[in-house]
Amino acid sequence: MILLSFDIEEFDMPLEYEGTISLEEQLSVSRKGLQNILRILKKHQIKATFFSTVIFAENNQDLIQELLSDGHELASHTWFHSDFEEKHLLESKLRLEELFNTKIIGLRMPRMSPVSDDAVANAGYFYNSSINPTFLPGRYNNLKVNRTAFWQNNVLQMPASVSPLFRIPLFWLSFHNFPLQLYQILCNRCIKSTGYLNVYFHPWEFTDISTPKYKLPAFTFKNTGAKMEQRFENFIQWALGKNYNFGTIKDFVKQFEK
Repeated sequence: MILLSFDIEEFDMPLEYEGTISLEEQLSVSRKGLQNILRILKKHQIKATFFSTVIFAENNQDLIQELLSDGHELASHTWFHSDFEEKHLLESKLRLEELFNTKIIGLRMPRMSPVSDDAVANAGYFYNSSINPTFLPGRYNNLKVNRTAFWQNNVLQMPASVSPLFRIPLFWLSFHNFPLQLYQILCNRCIKSTGYLNVYFHPWEFTDISTPKYKLPAFTFKNTGAKMEQRFENFIQWALGKNYNFGTIKDFVKQFEK
């Protein structure tokens, strides 16, 4: 089983590198990327999970309705991408449910930031997919965290996938910078080891973000835009050729219901 997920949010990454981008442009870039993603998923009849900030969802209600109509899962990415208060856990869940008349059971924190399990449970989430069980300099050191789904303080933790050996992260940066064949080999080993693959991407990866004003390092925009669309389709075709199924996290975690 392959669990594809997408963090749909304000494209604020240029601000991390002292680049220039308005909120309007942040939303526009992510909107364009999401349209490309939905087109590809629809073409291959694949279901996925979309973790949305309230800010993005409020400004793109037509696309959120479209992804729900296509059978995808909507989950919370809190209220803002660059500003978090614990109260946003419940507030974002309720707002998304109000706007789109769908039950929100999943959470992913922006930038995989740590969050209180009790706060997540009290806000009514069933699962939290905010852990990358690896070491990423300057971000996190989760080498001692389980690689597979586990219960912690009444919340099902759904870590992002890493390779069985050396815990090589299989997230978006690896997808862009590794040779695709190597990435697929690592994914295959992960599936054989754990029975599933949990990988995540962002809409802005499916647009051209190489513009100099963003001041992004080259490793963040390598193989983005049209190259990402083709690369992503090649990955899907590889997975389908191996008879791997795709599904939402919401459907996958039903097996863990108490």
